[in-house]
Amino acid sequence: MRLPRKSLEVTTSEDYKLLENMNKLTSLKYLEMKDIAINISRNLKDLNQKYAGLQPYLDQINVIEEQVAALEQAAYKLDAYSKKLEAKYKKLEKR
Repeated sequence: MRLPRKSLEVTTSEDYKLLENMNKLTSLKYLEMKDIAINISRNLKDLNQKYAGLQPYLDQINVIEEQVAALEQAAYKLDAYSKKLEAKYKKLEKR
């Protein structure tokens, strides 16, 4: 079954219009995606700048955390030593 030439031209014309519309929509979607990517990039740069600004404080927190851990160890050692002294004192006191 052959379509008449006129009908074939109309179908081909409609196909081209459909393709053209699809290309326009695709182009618009890519532009939207480009805008989204630009916004994400901008936000990422802002966050990196904020993080860089916070970095000295984060470094200070790390140093303080290490100092607290060292102080805690010293406190445990001091506690153990004071318990030993107390035990020796009580032992001497009983004599």
